[in-house]
Amino acid sequence: MTPDNAPGSRWSDLDRPPLNEPALRRALLQPGGLWTSFDVVASTGSTNSDLAARADSLDEGAVLVAEEQTAGRGRMDRNWTAPARSGLFVSVLLRPGPDIPVERWGWLPLLAGVAAATGLARAAGVDMSLKWPNDLLVKVGGEERKTGGILAERTGEDAVVIGIGVNVTLRAAELPVPTAGSLGLANAISTDRDPLLRAVLRSLEQWYGDWRAAGGDPGLSGLQEAYAADCATLGRTVRAELPGGRSVTGEAMALDGDGRLVLATEDGEHQPISAGDIVHLRPAG
Repeated sequence: MTPDNAPGSRWSDLDRPPLNEPALRRALLQPGGLWTSFDVVASTGSTNSDLAARADSLDEGAVLVAEEQTAGRGRMDRNWTAPARSGLFVSVLLRPGPDIPVERWGWLPLLAGVAAATGLARAAGVDMSLKWPNDLLVKVGGEERKTGGILAERTGEDAVVIGIGVNVTLRAAELPVPTAGSLGLANAISTDRDPLLRAVLRSLEQWYGDWRAAGGDPGLSGLQEAYAADCATLGRTVRAELPGGRSVTGEAMALDGDGRLVLATEDGEHQPISAGDIVHLRPAG
């Protein structure tokens, strides 16, 4: 037998207990609810890749959680790694259906960001904000730090896999880059991953349901307003680093109906940005 404190044991770090899969399954899999299956694996390369590979055999609402990801991916195929049981590494399978125009599916990663920020703020007691398009921010020592991210990937004709990664108990010495943070470093009132995960998934279920009921309309569902209210990018001077090596600098003025970030450039143009990395150059206001 492996001693409980040996490397590789599920209890090798007593500050990072494993998720309670049976209790989470009982809490989340409710009749008539969005979530239809819930599985936790000890370790995997990427929950997004695993769920996408099985999408044809799964119903909408499948949830896959990993205690550890060894090849987690962010946007632009960047790596996302963290110690085992130090965060939330979860992917969900959604099928928006023919009633939602495909052009509105681009709101799904923004919806997931609003849902995650709302759920985590409530359960962890930490002020959360969003950096367009897919970063979750907290304050650590007065500085904005990235503590999570969203990755949405289309799979097949009718499905989208959304991955949410959140640093929960990462210590300062474990941060992958100086600009990273964690809920623990932001003085969260709770870093118990079970209620945090429940809060994120219940918030996602609510926002997704409202969005679908509104036909995917970001205005009618309240999603556009909610994202703008939580977005730390709006009102700031930013540099958008675009595909192909180009960049645009301007003030982030608004989020348009397609979820694009609208920049007011020095020459007076309003330029919508649909994809790219955003660098905050000065604080809002």
